[in-house]
Amino acid sequence: MTTLVTVAGLKAMIVQKLNLKAVTAESFADDAPLFGPNGIGLDSVDALELVLAIESEYGIQIQDAEVGKEAFASAKVLCDFVNARRGGSTATTRDASA
Repeated sequence: MTTLVTVAGLKAMIVQKLNLKAVTAESFADDAPLFGPNGIGLDSVDALELVLAIESEYGIQIQDAEVGKEAFASAKVLCDFVNARRGGSTATTRDASA
């Protein structure tokens, strides 16, 4: 059985892998946009690094730009995407560890 990725765990991975200095996992909402002026400030370089981090951490690939754009809408959406690709439930869990 595949362990579900949690939103909290995914947010921590994003902050760590992208080496975000002005952002902590607790400082942005689960449904906050990851990109754009209303988001946490990720850019196109961060998107490439995030794809590589997801491949490395969770063993899934994001090959299509449109799928990636949809999956990167927020930490919650990305968590659901990762869990679905790993064969788990799409229900996000906030309290379990990633």
